[in-house]
Amino acid sequence: MHPIGIFDSGYGGLTIMREIVRALPHYDYVYLGDNARTPYGTRSFETVYHYTLECVQKLFEMGCPLVVLACNTASAKALRNIQQLDLPIVNAPEKRGQPVRVLGVIRPTTEVIGQFSKTAEVGILATKGTVLSDSYVVEIEKFFPEVRVFQEACPMWVPLVENGEFDQPGADYFVKQHIDRLMAQSPNIDTLLLACTHYPLLLPKIRQYAPANITILSQGEIVARSLVDYLHRHPDMAARCTQTGQRTFLTTDSPADFNQQATSFWGEPVEAKHLSLGH
Repeated sequence: MHPIGIFDSGYGGLTIMREIVRALPHYDYVYLGDNARTPYGTRSFETVYHYTLECVQKLFEMGCPLVVLACNTASAKALRNIQQLDLPIVNAPEKRGQPVRVLGVIRPTTEVIGQFSKTAEVGILATKGTVLSDSYVVEIEKFFPEVRVFQEACPMWVPLVENGEFDQPGADYFVKQHIDRLMAQSPNIDTLLLACTHYPLLLPKIRQYAPANITILSQGEIVARSLVDYLHRHPDMAARCTQTGQRTFLTTDSPADFNQQATSFWGEPVEAKHLSLGH
């Protein structure tokens, strides 16, 4: 088995995986949620890099030739280091193995986001870690230098989602607060990006408090389309990923807790297994 690995610090990556599976249903997938050490959004760059690398290496050991970081914080704080520092070592000629690859969620999104905005002003709603990394500002500048980017960190949104409060009245205050703060930066923002994989669960409330004319983008479909394109452009990698339709869910914390929470993100019940990282 050579499944496509999908990694997230918790449950949010399931919203990405759901769209990837919808687009590429025949492939095998392993999802790894590092729930024992979540949230990543408030942790240092060094810690997120260390945790992410450890989980990515575990997925490589399990036979995944390709790993998707379905986590904005990991993509912002760890992906570049892993690609530049660690993959050259893993893929060194003397290892005599076939090369492995790691992809993130930021690049696919920033490659297209400018196409959605008529005012060339976009708003990013994200975790504190993603905002502080400035990854979206830097990457959007590469593809759409004319676009102005406004960011708002929403530290309460992930806890609201993970505690099952995303559709409750208590969430309204925090959703409205951060959308109002973002829109106060510029009234011309016409595109909002939900730059955290948990945020799609808050979408009904985000729509309720965002101006009616605004386009709201979730990343799942964008990342899925990008992966389809990647495999089309890299037929050697596509050929190495097995296609028997298997889905495996792993968590570094309690499988029972994971199964209970994951349904909201995945859309149907899952049966996860515990994975020990050996610490």
